[in-house]
Amino acid sequence: MKKILLKTDHLSKSFSSGGTLQHVLKNIDLELYEGDFTVIMGASGAGKSTLLYALSGMDTPSLGTITFGNTVISTLSQDGLAIFRREHCGFVFQQIYLIDGMSVMDNILSAGLLVSKDKKRLFSKAKELFAAVDISEETQNKFPTQISGGEAQRVGIVRALINKPEILFADEPTGALNSKTGLDVLNTLTKFNEQGQSVVMVTHDMRSARRGNRILYLKDGVILGECDLGKYRHKDIARHEKLSAFLSEMGW
Repeated sequence: MKKILLKTDHLSKSFSSGGTLQHVLKNIDLELYEGDFTVIMGASGAGKSTLLYALSGMDTPSLGTITFGNTVISTLSQDGLAIFRREHCGFVFQQIYLIDGMSVMDNILSAGLLVSKDKKRLFSKAKELFAAVDISEETQNKFPTQISGGEAQRVGIVRALINKPEILFADEPTGALNSKTGLDVLNTLTKFNEQGQSVVMVTHDMRSARRGNRILYLKDGVILGECDLGKYRHKDIARHEKLSAFLSEMGW
């Protein structure tokens, strides 16, 4: 039986807009499991990113609870949430947000030093991760403005993993990339997942979604359905057809 990493109980999120209360997430009960590559899909405005931000402690719910292990993170203070994110979560965004005034390596070390003061160990771990994502030593010494978008996103994945997070959250990680570099990023995420890294990814792209073993479809703030695709296999036509049929059923 898979270990539950994170669960929600009646998770709801509302915003006030123009004097009207908008219910973005509605009573979501969800369990995320260790080792899964969970993909959240849905039309624009369905609440995908809002759900991801709530699950990761980047936002707080209006109602309901979010539990990680034995900790109810939805009741933590802002400082408590910051500590939770640093120690347990990694983040990959569509925009990479590297610090321009630091080298690629220093960007990674600065993130690692928020959790560990062992710079020698961090440097060794960074080198290991850079090798895994095919970032050369020359590129490690460059500044973010000197590298390509695909390289920057792979550097972003290294930054997300430097503190060995239990869950890696990715919000449209290939959305700003061309087809080739987007594929490189998907291959990187898949490789780490195959090594045991738990991943939760929001995407509107079917090619990206096929990398997940569990697909959640969000509509109007509720999980309308989910699909079990099993372990990813390259050029698996049956996988593609199963996902296509599921998305068609969901009205995608």
